[in-house]
Amino acid sequence: MNGTVGSRGASGLERSCSPEPISVRLGAGAPGLERAEICLSDWGYRPHQHDAYGIGITLSGLQEFRYRGQRHLCMPGQLHILHPGETHDGAAVAGHGLTYRIAYLAPGLLRGALGGRSLPFVADPVQALTPATRGLAGLLADIDEPVSDLLRADIAVTVADLLSKLAGQPGPDRAVIDIRAPELAREYLAAHAAEQTPAAVLEKITGADRFTLARHFRQAFGTSPDRYRIMRRLDLARAAIEHGSPLAQAAIEAGFADQSHMTRHFRKAYGLTPGRWATALRPLRHPA
Repeated sequence: MNGTVGSRGASGLERSCSPEPISVRLGAGAPGLERAEICLSDWGYRPHQHDAYGIGITLSGLQEFRYRGQRHLCMPGQLHILHPGETHDGAAVAGHGLTYRIAYLAPGLLRGALGGRSLPFVADPVQALTPATRGLAGLLADIDEPVSDLLRADIAVTVADLLSKLAGQPGPDRAVIDIRAPELAREYLAAHAAEQTPAAVLEKITGADRFTLARHFRQAFGTSPDRYRIMRRLDLARAAIEHGSPLAQAAIEAGFADQSHMTRHFRKAYGLTPGRWATALRPLRHPA
């Protein structure tokens, strides 16, 4: 659910701090997943604990916190990873407003994706952006993106595998891919792109659990089931726009939540908005 405490109404990754001591904008979540963007000025958290993993990224300012008996600094572009049950505080370094995004993931969400492996513990709570951590940063790139059932499974797999890697734990066996299951899932998603297919339906069709399917699908096709479905929805939307459908109608019929939802993905995939695309097509639809 989206919501605001001391809302700033801004957008984009780079933010200046709110004059309020603390400002919170809640993003889209799902069972076991919460996301937020938080701005601190002259205010700090008292020592406390969470029963979930906290994965955050500093957008602007300097963040300092005490964790496991040591003081840490998290600079812009760096991630901080907090384990469930570990006491910590947090504040902006004096004279610097702080803006960061954070996701809280319940251990129960990750347990299925870990496939019997123990919960990973990342010893260093501050991590630079590297190929090993970019997937975690991607979780916070668009906190307003609705979290479908398929995306929730993919998030669980991505976070579980990357945290295990950072913790030095062995990852899942990737030597063998059950190509039949990803193929069946891809065929179904292509044929039902506009539908809200839950992960349980793909499990029944493919005979694979949702976490194994998410891993094998990415290995087989280079993308997640959720992202594959989004691209097929964009195909539907483009076809509708090319035939002159209004943008809002094209978005709903293609399976997007609304026009703005379609616009975000359209821009991400093609580098322009659906409106600009429709304008560019007019001379082709109405030749002189």
